[in-house]
Amino acid sequence: MNNYAIAVIGAGGKMGTRVSNNLVKTDHRVSYVETSPAGRERVVAAGRELTDAATAVAGADIVVLAVPDLALASVSAELVPQMKSGAILLTLDPAAAYAGLLTTRDDVIQAVAHPCHPSVFLERTTPEEWADTFGGIAAPQDAIAAVESDDPEKREIVEATVRAIYAPVIDVHWVTVKQLAQLEPTLVETVACMIGELLNEALQEAIDTMGVPEAAARSILYGHTQVALANGLRGDNPFSEACLIAMDYGRESIIKEDWKKIFRDDELDKNLARMLHLDKIER
Repeated sequence: MNNYAIAVIGAGGKMGTRVSNNLVKTDHRVSYVETSPAGRERVVAAGRELTDAATAVAGADIVVLAVPDLALASVSAELVPQMKSGAILLTLDPAAAYAGLLTTRDDVIQAVAHPCHPSVFLERTTPEEWADTFGGIAAPQDAIAAVESDDPEKREIVEATVRAIYAPVIDVHWVTVKQLAQLEPTLVETVACMIGELLNEALQEAIDTMGVPEAAARSILYGHTQVALANGLRGDNPFSEACLIAMDYGRESIIKEDWKKIFRDDELDKNLARMLHLDKIER
């Protein structure tokens, strides 16, 4: 596999540290950039050398923006003009890219890559894999990527970087930027993460309001959540007739009939505008 010059912007932040911890294990030529005093201290404490942004970006094959979504517009405005021709700007979340907030150049390729996180169905075999629920440490995960170029060399650079920063990676799935935005946030945050929080709220209701012993409530919910996911997502076993009746009651009581509207383009724009603290997304 080829080795590339990679600049990590925001190397001392939460995601920047994760990215850097994995890149340091590779043979890629990595430059670490951080502006905040606390972040700079973390980079140095990790034994990594800091590089100023102009130097790091000027020589990079790919610039990884590991900064918060709300900072991407200003950071890209500063750095994209300094990138070499043919270089790649990689963001780790599709929101700003899809919303058109990133500074563009005709000779700079935009790419986005997001981790899938270790699957609930992953066959874990070690304590380290069980402990790694986020991914990027021990538990294998897939990643989703989009690159706005038909050049196979550029795609190769993106994939090599993605496999490095999210390691260990099983598969890299290629989609469009719009499709990635439909997956993240709509499918996984708007739906899956919301349901996860709803499960916790229901658990607390059973404990606090109904008076069910906490250990009993947690045990039955955790076990049935696994069964629900296995049956619902993989069809491992059919739900019982009584369970299906209860599920219908739950859907009628909790879910709005028009809930699938969240996958419409206008609703995606509305959701992203709220996430990015914008009045609206211009098209």
